[in-house]
Amino acid sequence: MTTKILAFSGSSRRGSWNKKLLALAIAGARDAGAAVTEIDLRDFALPLYDGDLEASSGAPAGALQLKAIFKAHHGLLIASPEYNGSYSPLLKNSLDWISRSIPGEAGTVPFQGKVAAILSASPGLLGGARGLMLLRLLLSTLGVMVLPGQFTVAQANAAFDEQGDLKERGAALRELGAVLARYPKP
Repeated sequence: MTTKILAFSGSSRRGSWNKKLLALAIAGARDAGAAVTEIDLRDFALPLYDGDLEASSGAPAGALQLKAIFKAHHGLLIASPEYNGSYSPLLKNSLDWISRSIPGEAGTVPFQGKVAAILSASPGLLGGARGLMLLRLLLSTLGVMVLPGQFTVAQANAAFDEQGDLKERGAALRELGAVLARYPKP
């Protein structure tokens, strides 16, 4: 059975360093034989999570669509920018909506049995490592097994060449994607 990986960034910016990182990790996963679906969280038009909105109207269509996409994949490849020492609001809001229970299904179902690889690029000296610590905790709480290896790029504003490749350590990033692709499926 082919490993199916869902890849996305917590950044919605065009030209995002995290989207560039994601593209390189996706290449590694595909080279290792995985089928990778790349999505942009912006495409799901999720309002800020609001319990009253959920109680009155149910989950928005974008949340239900995203939940179904999560359930159809074995692994997650997540590139997360660091915002004030944490992961991005876009990423948090998306995961919050996906984790909401729907009739007949617990909220953790889309996350159960998933394995994730996480990565981050930041203009700072820590490369987004603080945000990845918190993302690892959040994903683990939802039942996702996060690979022990992660990938960070410090001073991302100078880390990429004109073609979008990393000037250094590109092979290590592709290998992280390959490790996720080779991870046993449930």
